Amino acid sequence: MSSLSQCFVQSATLRGVEAFPVTVEVSVSAGLPGMSIVGLPDTAVQEARERVKAAIRASGFEMPNEKVVVNLAPSDLRKTGAGFDLPVAIGILVATGQMPASVVEHRVFVGELSLDGSVHPVAGMLAFGICAHQIGSDLVCSCESERVPIEELRQISVTKLVDLATGEVEEVVHHAAMAEVPEADFKDISGHEVAKRALQIAAAGNHGLLMMGPPGSGKTLLASRLPSILPPLTQREALETAVVHSVAGEKDVEEILRGRRPFRKPHHSASLAGLVGGGSQPIRPGEISLAHHGVLFLDELSEFRTSVLQGIRQPLETGEVSITRADGNVTFPADFMLVAASNPCPCGFCGDREHACTCTVPQIRKYQARIGGPLMDRIDLHIDVMRLAPSAVLKTGEGESSESLRRGVMKAREYSSWRKERMLIEEGVRESPRDIVASCMLGEDDEAYLTTMAEVHAMSGRAIIRSLSVARTIADMVESRRVRRVHIAEALAFRLREGIGAE
Repeated sequence: MSSLSQCFVQSATLRGVEAFPVTVEVSVSAGLPGMSIVGLPDTAVQEARERVKAAIRASGFEMPNEKVVVNLAPSDLRKTGAGFDLPVAIGILVATGQMPASVVEHRVFVGELSLDGSVHPVAGMLAFGICAHQIGSDLVCSCESERVPIEELRQISVTKLVDLATGEVEEVVHHAAMAEVPEADFKDISGHEVAKRALQIAAAGNHGLLMMGPPGSGKTLLASRLPSILPPLTQREALETAVVHSVAGEKDVEEILRGRRPFRKPHHSASLAGLVGGGSQPIRPGEISLAHHGVLFLDELSEFRTSVLQGIRQPLETGEVSITRADGNVTFPADFMLVAASNPCPCGFCGDREHACTCTVPQIRKYQARIGGPLMDRIDLHIDVMRLAPSAVLKTGEGESSESLRRGVMKAREYSSWRKERMLIEEGVRESPRDIVASCMLGEDDEAYLTTMAEVHAMSGRAIIRSLSVARTIADMVESRRVRRVHIAEALAFRLREGIGAE
């Protein structure tokens, strides 16, 4: 603050999953009464004028009968959202001497105001907390929905505008909690040993998986149990994932911060923007970003629009998605495990032992072709899931438990971490094809076997590397330094599907 007619308040705005500092400059001077907001504000920010006026009066303060100019600096960064209500109101009150200048010192203000002066949280509070911590300031906001889990950050909760004048604010203390174990367990599913093995390998190495089979065979049931064998999020992963969910306004931020991996299940009618992200300002993350460090389950894969499915091809390779708009690019993280399920044909019964399929061969090929070869090439494990016999279904509760499968997953991940540390591969960095080949330490016979199989089945370069990656995961599960022929054979058996409806 430079004088009683001017005030500078620190705030922030969202762009993607990051919050960028914004200085709210308020000037109260002689002139025609009114308020104007400049600095590339969107509609929600412009509407703050009426909310701020009503909130100031309802809180017992006086709205100045002078010219009020609010500048949001830097002026070349678009400002979005209702989070500027609180800093604008505070700036006016300090500039007119109705609040002491000490209120705004070393603080970042974010909050939406009601007409009665109440302060409400906005989407992305976790991102705002990270921004405040980075610039060495306290965060002042309403904490009724989120707590920012940064020990060094002082978070001050305010419920009403007048509380900042009276000093009736509360400092928030974040208490870390352990992740809860998901209730769904694989022991509820009897049989399906091959599918469980494939899911265990997928969980151990973060590999993509496609399950194909007739309706009622248990594909969705198997996928829903996958979170029960995944390890909890690390502190770094939890913060990265929680920021995305906070920006999207999701209600599961606290669960993610406790270590629960996200499990997203969008409907097959989802649009490209809904799956990948987009929309008007502010640009929202899509389902693939909400599945960051977790699982994206696409049920009825063949029913998704082809254009939508092709939109996830690049994120599967890079672990992020870039959305281009007129004012620049926005990048969202999207390092997810893709698990998909599909019927083999339009009627669903191709290959079923009990129901006759009514589809023609061209119909079957056309239906499966909707997934697209390029996307299929990026899915590491392909399995067929057939319906169980009634006697096996009635043995529910007698299958292999999630705890047993999870031990194998943890064993593989721990060995993989040790191996990558020796190869000087940083945590969270994807292995390059060269790293994958080097980590396998193939013998001459093993390499010759893989080469022969790749030639016989006309495998692409991507398919070869991805098969090696699966083989490396299988070897990690038995703590083998080298990838041997038996590991390659199992990986190829999951890759080179010759089941129902396959050519």
